[in-house]
Amino acid sequence: MRQHDEPTDLYEFGDVFMPSEAMEPILAKPVRSALLEWLTEIFAKEELEAMKVSARRRAIFDGPPGVGKTTLAHHLAARLGLRMLAVRPEKMINKWLGSTGRNLGAMFNAVAEEEDHDPVVLFLDEFDAIAIKRKDAEQAAGEEQNAWVNTLLQRIEQHKGFIIAATNHGSHIDPAIWRRFDIHITLELPGQFERERIIARYLDPLGIPKAELASLSDALASASPALIRQLCENLKRQLVIGPKVGWDMRKEALFDRMLAAFGPHPDLGKPRLWSHGSKDASIRGMGWPLRSASEIVEESVAAPDPTNNVISLGRG
Repeated sequence: MRQHDEPTDLYEFGDVFMPSEAMEPILAKPVRSALLEWLTEIFAKEELEAMKVSARRRAIFDGPPGVGKTTLAHHLAARLGLRMLAVRPEKMINKWLGSTGRNLGAMFNAVAEEEDHDPVVLFLDEFDAIAIKRKDAEQAAGEEQNAWVNTLLQRIEQHKGFIIAATNHGSHIDPAIWRRFDIHITLELPGQFERERIIARYLDPLGIPKAELASLSDALASASPALIRQLCENLKRQLVIGPKVGWDMRKEALFDRMLAAFGPHPDLGKPRLWSHGSKDASIRGMGWPLRSASEIVEESVAAPDPTNNVISLGRG
């Protein structure tokens, strides 16, 4: 991620993601439409200015854990040809009086210094931790929290670049800060169609026929994209490592072993696959051993059409 010839200041505040590292997100149609609208207006800067309006530059992504808020923000930064500074709250919040406000100020100053020669998209992850609602403070801790939220509000208003904030708890964010963001997009858990595309992407270079893919996707209802990715990648690891260490590589043994090792976030519910394990219809009906994607007849399943469910990285 970090390049040796890159300046080091930004890395004091988080991770810097390069445009070339971005991955195209698989999105439901409403979210895809909203993002395409935003990108179109950004690229229509001169026409908008002629109408005495400007392109929006601040967005909040709200949604449960693992739905791809960071991936989406990184993709948008790449579409703009910009790096992304992903700031996490532990880099900002400090127990010492006044330190959090100073950290926020230093971070915004560092990003502002980059604007003239190499601008970045500022991505504020777990935003509710630093943008928490202000309250009547009766103790020093409450006064300190209110003070840094005031600082954050001022710096957001002053910042001239792009800001994307991500939160699992939009209701926790201070209303005044929420209003400073022009775009509010809620990312939901993927539906059947999106789950099929996610499975196909992360199972590659392996593949499964269309009917089996649909069945597995159905068994993963309520799963986040992150959980589906973890399932597919762990499956491929099992197929490589298992024979080397002498594990039972029968389908049922492999899936039971794998599903016992990780699971969904407690707040998102348990997909059917974790309840039934290898006895689930999707596993019983799955051909075994898995074949390479190139051997699957349904080419549209093994290699999804990118115009159907992703946003192209090109401007055109």
